Amino acid sequence: MSMIEFRKEFFRDERDDNLNEIGKPTRRQDILGHVTGRSPFYDDHLFEGLLHIRCARSPHHHARIRRIDVSEAERSEGVVRVLTGKDVPRNLNTLLSLLDFGLDDEPLLAETKCAYRGEPVAAVIATTEAAARAAVKKVRVDWDVLPHVLDVEEAIRPGAPSVCEVYPGNKFVYHGKYDHQKLRYGDVEAAFRQADHVIEGRYQMSPIEQAPMETCGAIAAPEVNDRYVCYSGTQALFFSLGTAAKVLSMPSSRLHFVGGTVGGGFGGKVDSIHEPIAILGAMLTGKPCKFAWDREEEMQVGAPRGAERWYLKDGVMKDGRIVARQFTGYFDSGAYTRLSSYAIIKGVGHLPGPYTIPNVSANVYCVYTNRTPATAMRGFGITGVDFAIEAHMDKGAEAVGMNPIEFRILNAYRDGDMKAHRREAKNCALVECCQVVAEKAGVRLSGEAAAAASTKGGGGERGRLPAHTVTDQDGRVQGIDTGGYARKGGGASVSVPPAPRPAAPQYQPSPQPAPQQSAPASAPPPAPAPDAARKGALRFSSLSGFRRR
Repeated sequence: MSMIEFRKEFFRDERDDNLNEIGKPTRRQDILGHVTGRSPFYDDHLFEGLLHIRCARSPHHHARIRRIDVSEAERSEGVVRVLTGKDVPRNLNTLLSLLDFGLDDEPLLAETKCAYRGEPVAAVIATTEAAARAAVKKVRVDWDVLPHVLDVEEAIRPGAPSVCEVYPGNKFVYHGKYDHQKLRYGDVEAAFRQADHVIEGRYQMSPIEQAPMETCGAIAAPEVNDRYVCYSGTQALFFSLGTAAKVLSMPSSRLHFVGGTVGGGFGGKVDSIHEPIAILGAMLTGKPCKFAWDREEEMQVGAPRGAERWYLKDGVMKDGRIVARQFTGYFDSGAYTRLSSYAIIKGVGHLPGPYTIPNVSANVYCVYTNRTPATAMRGFGITGVDFAIEAHMDKGAEAVGMNPIEFRILNAYRDGDMKAHRREAKNCALVECCQVVAEKAGVRLSGEAAAAASTKGGGGERGRLPAHTVTDQDGRVQGIDTGGYARKGGGASVSVPPAPRPAAPQYQPSPQPAPQQSAPASAPPPAPAPDAARKGALRFSSLSGFRRR
C-alpha cells in the first residue's frame, strides 16, 4: 500500500511514487539560467523612454489627511505626472474579495486617512529615478495625527482607536456572522473538570520580513489594441492580474501579464500591489513605467509574516492522554486585511495539531492594528500555531512526568482517528517520525512507545464524532454582504477618469450577542445597475477550499 495517495488519473504522466530524491544529483530545471546569469527577471526588460515611479508616504502610524498638495512636485524637473487616490478608478481593494471573502478595505493610494507608517498617498512619475525621488520630497500633506494602536489585544478593547474603518471594531467578520473564526468539537469545559492536570500557556511570534534579494516591483507599457503589458516579480500571476483588472476597472483581456523568475519571495509577493500603479502610470502617460521598491521600502512597507499571539489550555490525565485543548488566537493583520483572514481559516482547520483530542475549542481573531499590513510567508497560517502547540506539548509532558517524545507518540493521530474539524486521519506518520527522532537523539523509548505505529490502534472509539458538541453565539455581529465582486455582474466597468465612487461598505458590531436566528443585515453596498455589469471580468473559482461559480 502506497504511503501517499495520489490522484493518479491526473498525474500519471507527470510523476511516479518514487519520491526519494535526497542524496541524488538531480538538477533544477532553471539552474543553467541562474548560474550563467541568463534567467530573465522583470527588471531585465528594457524600454525606450522608461519612466520611474516613487511614492510619497505617511510618516505617521495613524493620521487623517486634511489636504494633499502636489503642485510643487508637479513643477519639478523631470516630473511627467503625479498620481493621487482620485486617479485610481476603484481605489479600494482586498485580494480575497475576488472570491467574495471579506470587504474591500485598502486604498491603492490613501485619500482620507493613513493607517500605518509608510502608507502611500501619492505616486510621482518622472523621467529618472532621481527626479522622482526629489519630487516626492515636495509633496505636501496636511496631517491630523490620530491615536494609534500596535498590540492586538489593546486594539480590540473598548475605546481603542478604529484602525480600519471598514471594520470599525478592529476585527474581521467571518461568514457574515462572527468577529472570529470558531472551532467547536465536544465539550472542553466538561473535560477540563474531569482532567487531572490543566496546563495553560501564552506564546508570541513577532512579524518577520521575508527579505527577498529582489525587491518587489513591476514594469508596465502600452501595447497595441488598447492593451497593456506588465512584467512583474509576483509569485501569483493570476492574483496580480485579477487585482489590477479590479482596481483599474477594466477587463482582464486588456492586460497582458508576464511573469518569470522570482528573485525570492517566500510568500511576500503573493498579493503584490505594484502592478496597478505601474499600469495606471502607463495608461495616463502613454509611456512605459517602472515601479520598484528600494531596500528601505521593502523592509518598512513590504508586507511581513504577521505577528501571532496564542493562549493554549490543555486538560491532561495522569497517564498522559490529552482530553481537552482550548485555543484563543490573535493574528496581527496590520492596518488592512490582505491575506491574514484566510491564514486563520487555514490555521483553524489545522487545529489541534497532529494529535487526537476528543474535546477541542478555538476562537481565533484577525485583528487590525496600525502596523504594516501582513501577508503570507512559508507555512502561512500554520507555522506560528505549530510553534505554540509543540511548546505547549513540552509543558504537558513535564506536568505528567513523561518523556516529551513518548507524550507525543501517545497522543498522535492514528489512521482512522477523527480530527476536530471532522475529517478522518489518513496516512499518518507522526509516531514513526518520533521514533526516528528518539533513535537519532539517543533517547530510549519504552517498549510500548517503540512498538507503536500510526497504522495500529486508530479508528473505533477514536474515530467517532462526539455525542454532543457545545456551540455558542459568542462574537455574533450583524450580517454583512461582501458586495458580490466575484459574482456574475458584480462591479462596474468604467474608463479613466472614473465616475465618483460609493463610500466603503462597513459592518456594524452588535452591542449584545444576537439571538440564535440570523441577525438583520446592515445596509449593504448598493447592487450595480444591470447596464453596469463588468465586462470581461476575471473571476477565480477556488482557493484552498473556497469555491465560487
